[in-house]
Amino acid sequence: MQPFDSLDKLENAAELDQLAKPIREFLNKKIQPQSLRDALHGVWLGHPLHPVLVQVPVGAWLSAGVLDLVPRTGPATSVLIGTGLAAAGPATITGWTDWSELNTAESRLGVVHALANYAAVGLYGASLWARLRGRRMRGKALAYAGLAIVSGSGVLGGHLSFRRAVGANHTADVPDLLPSGWTSVGRLDDLPDGGLTCVDVGPVPVLLHREGDLVRAIVDRCSHLSGPLHEGELVQAGGETCVSCPWHGSTFRLRDGSVVHGPATAPQPVLDTRVVDDDVEVRLRG
Repeated sequence: MQPFDSLDKLENAAELDQLAKPIREFLNKKIQPQSLRDALHGVWLGHPLHPVLVQVPVGAWLSAGVLDLVPRTGPATSVLIGTGLAAAGPATITGWTDWSELNTAESRLGVVHALANYAAVGLYGASLWARLRGRRMRGKALAYAGLAIVSGSGVLGGHLSFRRAVGANHTADVPDLLPSGWTSVGRLDDLPDGGLTCVDVGPVPVLLHREGDLVRAIVDRCSHLSGPLHEGELVQAGGETCVSCPWHGSTFRLRDGSVVHGPATAPQPVLDTRVVDDDVEVRLRG
């Protein structure tokens, strides 16, 4: 049995859906408006915000564990634990925001990840309280228990990031897959005016949108979790035509592929287009 087989089993634990569903409904209702969700996802950063914020509590608590092995470092250790507890709040909020827009398997594993983090926070809180009351050895024991749990939770987080590709850019391989140069994708008259069409350019699905003689093209696979953009909706944002992913609502500007609304943080690759004798051709921009 491989080490991560037990994590794969968690992804198939349907009983976790009973816990995940009400939490998701609560979060989607409370974390509003959309501009707040975009900020928590990290749209403004161009990168998921949660992994950035997680570094503070994990780093503080790991440092506290090291100082607990050194004589006469009690006050510094308590400061580090308190810093980690304060930083855990923002990290938790961004984590729940990202989690609320995951697919089923990732959602199940994310619930366990969150519960483990809460257990670690509780242990570190109890450790700080014990230290403030002069019970240093008890505080150390509680802190090391918290460190063990947060380390295990980190394994879950790593599994979500690297095995399940949560937070990864699902279009990062596009430049390596698209054929070089101009590629014909059909005749202009065959494209529905104002509609969305998906064509394959080599192994890459590409979304085409025609407005009269103008054709725009972006990669069809959503950068968030590979949702099919051609099954989404055209929307207007800032006076420009955008497409919204049917899976989680990520919205991209067709002109340049930039993210208008999350949960996606990475832009869609854009293809240049031209029409030659009614034949539409595309080429990866840049």
